[in-house]
Amino acid sequence: MATVKIILRNLPNKDGLYPLALRIIKDRRPSIVHIGHAVKFGDWDNRAQKVKKSHPNHARLNNLILKKLSEANDTLINLETNKKDTTAISIKNNIVADKAGTFTKQAKIYLDQLKKTGKYNRHNNDSPKVNRVIEFSGGDIAFSDITVPFLKKFQAWLKGTRDITDRTIANHLVIIRSIYNQAIDANIIDRKHYPFGKGKITIRYPDSNKIGLTKEEITALEDLELANPHQHHSRNLFLISFYFAGMRASDVLRLKWSDFENDRLYYTMGKNNKADSLKVPNKALTILDQYRQDEQTHGLIFPDLKSLPDIKNKYDTQRRIKTRIREANDQLGKIANELKITKKLTMHIARHSFAQIASDKIPVQILQKLYRHSSITTTIGYQSNFTTKHSDDALDNVINF
Repeated sequence: MATVKIILRNLPNKDGLYPLALRIIKDRRPSIVHIGHAVKFGDWDNRAQKVKKSHPNHARLNNLILKKLSEANDTLINLETNKKDTTAISIKNNIVADKAGTFTKQAKIYLDQLKKTGKYNRHNNDSPKVNRVIEFSGGDIAFSDITVPFLKKFQAWLKGTRDITDRTIANHLVIIRSIYNQAIDANIIDRKHYPFGKGKITIRYPDSNKIGLTKEEITALEDLELANPHQHHSRNLFLISFYFAGMRASDVLRLKWSDFENDRLYYTMGKNNKADSLKVPNKALTILDQYRQDEQTHGLIFPDLKSLPDIKNKYDTQRRIKTRIREANDQLGKIANELKITKKLTMHIARHSFAQIASDKIPVQILQKLYRHSSITTTIGYQSNFTTKHSDDALDNVINF
């Protein structure tokens, strides 16, 4: 059986005060949890386990002590009732977890972790979504209050107050689910309260149309004379992405001269860390040659990230990449207007353009390798957005009589 009591620590802090703490003993093994307050040695009644009246805030501190003892004993009873591990350390971990047992506190841990691991884009995208959950709930909220009805009302609130798509609403739910799972892993909330899954809230992304440039539009883009150096550079970035099977824009900006050897490109995709090599087309070589005489910084080919002091700083690098992609997309939009291309021309459309032109021409197994998808199912699903020949032929066979 475990015991929990309040004690006064033996060593004073820098102010000469003695910290108050919960002491947990289980199987003769102790563990300590500080409650965040300290008093003078003479203000503590060890026998009664309370602060003496000589302390100016004795009443409030004693109320806090009773509250902490009650919470600790509730945690202990919950663990024993559910037959969970009840070592002194596990009890301590659960008591400490209770301090971070609300959505806001766990969301902060979630966002801080994204920042520490250099995931700028996710941190930047997820922060406003977390804030919307807090806005809707009217402040902080316990995980036990994040129920199926709560999530349904939240979705309706997003639709009624925000000009956002169903896909963005699904992204909000994904973040809530991630933070909820984090809380379960930290033993903050029991999985039985989990509001996601079969018969509860299921997250489904709506289908979206993916449209790329045609061969004729790519040719027009290649042949266009551009006097504006920013537009010229943005066009180069787009074409390099297209020539290398729709390489992601973030990987294009990080390309180094050392990635090229024996007329092949060797690089690791930033999204999933998959490594492979590709032949360097002559069209790509022509563009790369335009940058060979530039100042060599960090070994990078393109200038977009060269001003960064350290490209190994993932967070700062991703932040700069996002800025540069946005600026390149602005320039590509101006080029599209000049070419009278009505499609939204962005760096990401280079990937769609390759897929559209490749449809019905390249076996799906080869496309999986080019796209570096982990599963061929992903490739089939992605390519289905661009493969229309069979359905078009079927339609013609029925109506052309």
